[in-house]
Amino acid sequence: MRKRAAKKRILLPDPKFNDQLVTRFVNMLMWDGKKSVAFKVFYDALEIVEQRKQNEEKTSLEIWKDALSNVMPQVEVRSRRVGGATFQIPMQIRPDRKISVAMKWLILYARRRNEKSMPNKLAGEILSAAKEEGAAVKKRMDTHKMAEANKAFSHFRF
Repeated sequence: MRKRAAKKRILLPDPKFNDQLVTRFVNMLMWDGKKSVAFKVFYDALEIVEQRKQNEEKTSLEIWKDALSNVMPQVEVRSRRVGGATFQIPMQIRPDRKISVAMKWLILYARRRNEKSMPNKLAGEILSAAKEEGAAVKKRMDTHKMAEANKAFSHFRF
């Protein structure tokens, strides 16, 4: 790299739960700079999770964190050209990237669900991910399978 690495910006914790992870999730959920709308969608989704949950001793925020950890991948494949051929090389993921990828997948597959509103879609995806089912968890499983299938090329790591 030509310049030095950019400094990590410190995120302010969200107003309701006082959690930086929630703010990070809302920032990814946000469209067109409408942060208050994104916060409303997230908080409404957690309200729906609170109503629909089966496990009474966990709060909706804990269920959301469980869902996030269930979606988090441990390894991913990266493309690398070696002598004219492109190989998919399995690599460990940095901890901050694990969280980012999990959030992106959770939001992406929530948006693709067939439900009325975004809070309902997000709540549905959170609940299914907490039970280790749903499209976001399937994406993690597929990523792990691809890394396992390409394990033979791990010596090309850079």
